[in-house]
Amino acid sequence: MRVKITLEYDGSKFYGYQIQKETTNTVAYSLQNALNILNISNTPIASGRTDKGVHALGQVLHLDLPVYWGDLKRLKFSLNKILFPTINIKKIQKVHKNFHARYDAKSRVYRYLISTKEPSVFLMPYITFLRDVDMKKIKNSIKLFEGRHDFDYFKKCGSDTKNFTREIYKADFYRYKDLYIFYFEANGFLRSQIRMMVSFLLQISDGKLSKNELKLQLEKRDIFSTSLAPPNGLYLTKVKYGA
Repeated sequence: MRVKITLEYDGSKFYGYQIQKETTNTVAYSLQNALNILNISNTPIASGRTDKGVHALGQVLHLDLPVYWGDLKRLKFSLNKILFPTINIKKIQKVHKNFHARYDAKSRVYRYLISTKEPSVFLMPYITFLRDVDMKKIKNSIKLFEGRHDFDYFKKCGSDTKNFTREIYKADFYRYKDLYIFYFEANGFLRSQIRMMVSFLLQISDGKLSKNELKLQLEKRDIFSTSLAPPNGLYLTKVKYGA
């Protein structure tokens, strides 16, 4: 039986989602270890990976279960007993045998959280604290990212993909209570692409870069910045699938 698993995790406790040779402290390793304890040897396939320090509120996996694991409520309870509090399984549901968490995804939604309040040691792993943000400058520039673009100049070196074209359906910047929030929804993102886009926009906010320079880099005519915003403010919020 194939199932779709929706989960959340505290990225500050892990070196990213993907299993790595150098460390066992990854989300994928922790999940596989928990599954092995429950005599499930199949490997879950994720909608995508997240970097070290990046959080998820709605990561999605698919997994083929052995026949003796038909009680999905019990499976969810058993997994959370092992994984909590750094990982929480929110939902396990039966899906079609051909469902694929990565290839069937229609879009992925990320949010990046910023606060200009006095920094808190308890919130530092989950919010990026800045002295000031020029909301007008960012809102005036962020819409340039919308549409279909070759994001070759907005990716971290070492990306394992050869196709750098992605379509961003919505890019927005807004305030909610004490937080400033970047919102990006696209059919996919390259390695560290969002953190690079956020960094560029924050440099526009600070007056270090301009909207025109963003346009030039987006058109691959010049490179003005490849710096990354800190990972702690970034959240994989939701993965959307068709009806």
